[in-house]
Amino acid sequence: MRKLFFSFLLLFILSACSQGENIDVIEDEEEDEVISIQDVKIPDVIFTSEKQDSVIDEEEIKLSIKTYLDSSEELDNASEPFQEIIDEGKELNKNESEKLAEITKLTKENDENFSNYILNNTLPEGYQEESERISQYITAYNEFLYELDEILNNFTDDVSKGESPKINIESIMNKSDVVNGREQKKIEEFLDKKNIKTKAFGRDY
Repeated sequence: MRKLFFSFLLLFILSACSQGENIDVIEDEEEDEVISIQDVKIPDVIFTSEKQDSVIDEEEIKLSIKTYLDSSEELDNASEPFQEIIDEGKELNKNESEKLAEITKLTKENDENFSNYILNNTLPEGYQEESERISQYITAYNEFLYELDEILNNFTDDVSKGESPKINIESIMNKSDVVNGREQKKIEEFLDKKNIKTKAFGRDY
């Protein structure tokens, strides 16, 4: 997953710039490695389940959490090269736009499917609260990235028109109550406790 700290810092800088403040930005020489857009493959597996009003055993919920988190990580990684182009103020061609739209659609389906699954079935003891925490965290994280992209696009458009950028970051900053280091730590501690091995959060599994 992309580092949320950088994103929140970027929002702060944009907000300050929109108020006419001069800020010198020091770029970190170390950047996350991003795969080439030509090499992007849209993940073909997301979390799905048609179960309703069922009792879920521990083995199944562990696999469900792993599938959801792994799919979310793969979709996030797949979208990065496209978002890099957008963030640089460049335009995607038709094929690239279609690929990004498909990734976005799958991401939303992945979030909705898992949320419906954990809310409409009976989970083993000790899993309901933490499964909801995972669902809320990942969904808020994805929504944050969508809104950040929209802000960056509007910011670029305003600047190109010679207009003073207007940035309302209240909605995004509210998500910091869900998407933050404390919540991620709780999730990772739960994953370790239940021995759920996932590639999410940069974990090497």
